[in-house]
Amino acid sequence: MTFDPFTIIMLAVLAVLIFFMFRNSRKRQADARELQAKVQPGAKVMTNFGVFGTILSIDEDENQVLLETSPGTVLTVHRQTVARVVEPVAADESAESVGGEPEFGERVADEHTETPSTTDETPDTKKSDD
Repeated sequence: MTFDPFTIIMLAVLAVLIFFMFRNSRKRQADARELQAKVQPGAKVMTNFGVFGTILSIDEDENQVLLETSPGTVLTVHRQTVARVVEPVAADESAESVGGEPEFGERVADEHTETPSTTDETPDTKKSDD
């Protein structure tokens, strides 16, 4: 049985696709395990439908999570709706200009150029053609 080049190429492409499917599946499983390890009472989370809140308790048997969205408001959601754990953003010290240089895209007024002040106190109005 002889294989023509087209058949060999098609089998190689199929093998590459299968390889990437298994690799992507393992990566998703690792991400899911990592998320489940972070989901604990007291963690700030975001659900699949965009609600932010703090986990009060987790019911393993019923797969339910009690989520406090605001003081006094508690939602009961399925455990799998927790999309990600929200981690606090640290204050970025690089937001200030370093060495007096402006950030990319930041507008800076020239020190040696003065802006002309307008002394005209009458507003510009458009006259009608009447």
